[in-house]
Amino acid sequence: MRNKVKQQDIRERIKNFSEVSLGYSEPQERLEAERCLLCKEPLCVKGCPVGIDIPAFIRLLRENKPQEALRKIKEKNNLPAVCGRVCPQEDQCEGRCILNKKNLPINIGALERYAADYGKVHSPQSIVHREKKLSAVDRGRLTKVAVVGSGPAGLTAAADLAKMGFLVTLFESLHSAGGVLAYGIPEFRLPKKIVAEELGYIQGLGVEIKTDILIGKTFSLNELFEKGYRAIFLGLGAGLPQFLGIPGENLDRVYSANEKIWAGCIPPMNS
Repeated sequence: MRNKVKQQDIRERIKNFSEVSLGYSEPQERLEAERCLLCKEPLCVKGCPVGIDIPAFIRLLRENKPQEALRKIKEKNNLPAVCGRVCPQEDQCEGRCILNKKNLPINIGALERYAADYGKVHSPQSIVHREKKLSAVDRGRLTKVAVVGSGPAGLTAAADLAKMGFLVTLFESLHSAGGVLAYGIPEFRLPKKIVAEELGYIQGLGVEIKTDILIGKTFSLNELFEKGYRAIFLGLGAGLPQFLGIPGENLDRVYSANEKIWAGCIPPMNS
């Protein structure tokens, strides 16, 4: 039977904005991992947009090696604590799980979250931070790449580029990095502390994050190239809302989703 994830009691959660899902305990995680068939041709991997070796990390959890499981996940995914909480697994990896034939797919998202959260508590330095190994001379020899936008796309690109040996600067127009992770997903689903910790990991890889810089206004793309950046990745996000052109959309107290978010109705990461 699929193990249910414990949630904050409804009598308590109506009084706060804390995270509703509490994640797996160690016994629950072990029971859920044991349910995995460790398929030789895992369909779940085909359903994962970044191709995480799901059976491999679940096998490590079964062997009581959560730190190694996290390392395996981070070979492909730089935001496991985020994806374990808000990734639509039911339509992706879990949606392809062979156990769907019995309507009991493995709770892959909860297992990913468990590995990520375990790593934060028990082994925060388990991944070596590249920036500690670079001298000023070494940094000067690296190819410079600019990433514009610090949402999921920009953060993923920046981290992967840093792992490949590029010197990455990430530019964000708002005063806190994270994009939709920081401004668009409510606290009860994705705590800002989790976003901050994932940002810290990416900075630890050597990525420099610069906020309050609007590319196109503060600097043009040509000016970035003139500053020595050899390539620029644009992860600009959803931007302005698209209205439907229906009666009443301009009435008072009618908001688009984007407007509501970027107006600051959801507290930024450092508030």
